[in-house]
Amino acid sequence: GFEMGFDGAGSSSRVGPQFAGCRPQVAGLGNPGLPRTRHSVGLAVLGQLAQRLGVADGWARDRHCAADLALASLGDAQLVLLRPRRLMNVNGRSVARAAELFGLTAEEVYLVHDELDKPLGKLALKLGGSSRGHNGVRSCIACLNSSAMPRLRVGIGRPSHPDMVQAHVLGCFSAAEQELLPPLLERAADLLLDHIRERSQGPPPGFAITGHEPA
Repeated sequence: GFEMGFDGAGSSSRVGPQFAGCRPQVAGLGNPGLPRTRHSVGLAVLGQLAQRLGVADGWARDRHCAADLALASLGDAQLVLLRPRRLMNVNGRSVARAAELFGLTAEEVYLVHDELDKPLGKLALKLGGSSRGHNGVRSCIACLNSSAMPRLRVGIGRPSHPDMVQAHVLGCFSAAEQELLPPLLERAADLLLDHIRERSQGPPPGFAITGHEPA
């Protein structure tokens, strides 16, 4: 299983506030043109999400946001899926522009990104907090002027030597790692959709929110 870190004790603070307009944005962070690299695993999750929601052919380039956008329905919620077309360290501009366009608060913007401090195969959903040194998240925090965005952090592992970090994140997944990707992307999509469903509908009766994948 994988861990999912939630902050706070009450169920509402663990899942986050319910959506006012039922229209969350899910943004996959990465470098356009380098979709198969570890640093762009957020883009791969968005591809999986679009497929799951039946909008894999629904991506349209939005020049206003400098991003590819797809709109999808999940129950009563309307999802805005976003893949920025700007480089990682400035992709917050695309995310913030789309949030402005759809009238979203920072709490309604999910960021999906790679995480060095978790091994490949580990996922964690975190509500807000610092960028933890991630340039894409840092850009989003600066452009949205908030650190309240929920994040799905996808582990990519950290190389043993600090000098190898850049080559590691900008490199493609190894053949062995690529075999682990399809189920990982499935689980990432599940985790996001469950969390969004929960926030848009409230928990079903008798449902305990644990924040962990069932064993």
